[in-house]
Amino acid sequence: MDMVTTFEKEPGKKHHSLRWRFRLTPIRLVFLAIAVAAIAVILVRFIFGLGATTNLNDQWPWGLWIAFDVLLGVALAGGGYGTCLIVYVLRRDKFYPIARSTMLTSLLGYIVVVLGLLIEVGQWFNFWRPYVSWGHTSVLFEVFWCVSCYTVIQILEFCEVATEKVFKGLHKFLKKAMPVLLIVGITLPTLHQSSLGELFYIMVGKENPLWWSVLLPPFFLLSSFFVGAGMIVIESSLAGKAFNHNVEIPVLRGLVRISGGAMILYLILKIVDMAVKGTFANAFAFDLPSIMFLTELIFGVIIPIIIAFSSLSSTRKGLLWFGILDVAGVILNRFDVVFTGMAKYLNQHGGHYFPAWTEFIVSLGLVSIACLAYLFIVENFNIIEHRGTEAVEGTTTENGDYAVTAK
Repeated sequence: MDMVTTFEKEPGKKHHSLRWRFRLTPIRLVFLAIAVAAIAVILVRFIFGLGATTNLNDQWPWGLWIAFDVLLGVALAGGGYGTCLIVYVLRRDKFYPIARSTMLTSLLGYIVVVLGLLIEVGQWFNFWRPYVSWGHTSVLFEVFWCVSCYTVIQILEFCEVATEKVFKGLHKFLKKAMPVLLIVGITLPTLHQSSLGELFYIMVGKENPLWWSVLLPPFFLLSSFFVGAGMIVIESSLAGKAFNHNVEIPVLRGLVRISGGAMILYLILKIVDMAVKGTFANAFAFDLPSIMFLTELIFGVIIPIIIAFSSLSSTRKGLLWFGILDVAGVILNRFDVVFTGMAKYLNQHGGHYFPAWTEFIVSLGLVSIACLAYLFIVENFNIIEHRGTEAVEGTTTENGDYAVTAK
């Protein structure tokens, strides 16, 4: 089912029309239903507080919304700055076809993070205070400012795409501003990605030694970089089915191998860190923390490295498995840091936490809203068909627009 709305205007003698398309399919209706349910729960949370919609308590003040919507959301949305670095700074032109879709996914991911923070904060109506209360010695203050500023930068970067269709007069100004926006947009995530790790670095004696480390900031930063390739592979696979558009295997394979290189560095640092701390015995104790740690490391890092540098990365099935394991490994890592790593310390004071059904609904709802927004934007703007940033003189498309290519 198609829903098409046409808006027409006639400036002078020229006639323009804007067509907005959004197909209603069964899966999109499911996303819509989940999103509506989540909005209802969020309204209840804003009115009646966290106690009415979560199982959080004084011992467990951080739960699913922080672990999933914020820590994990920031990590999974990290593919944007990594791709910008590769494409626009290192000028690896073959990755142009995935640049815009990756940046869009990152933007929507950060919007989910901002919404998650707003929902999670106890007195949500005081969300504006960090803008005027300068707690510059606080790690969370730095995270708040970086995430907020980076989200604004990403919105401006997307406006460069949007103005190809609407408010076209602004396009040339935004295009000129893109180099500055891209540089700032690459710098900011490196700050808050590492600072999120620092939040748990300062919890000495509270975090399980398998996850606590002086290297937590670089661990968080590196994992946010290499998970980007996994997200891109999964996204391109889903977009290929939804829009009948497949990214070429050499493009994905090249990105996966760059990610694999970052994974090797991450693995080496992990092993060195364990040797320095003397936690090899903890890792092979085969209790719950040990099993979770080994699962995270073997399936989320070691096997993806093998796939990245073997013939498996030359097949779509192999690439998809890399993406699934890569993303699952980072998901497990963030949940382990928040839950498995902190459980023993927090539970010894009588605390106990398992997410309420309303917490699951809100998290799934935020993801559903992001998916619906992605589908709408891809259907109405030049995202997945974009091949580069420079026009080829004298070459036009069927619509009379200049064709573009990477140079």
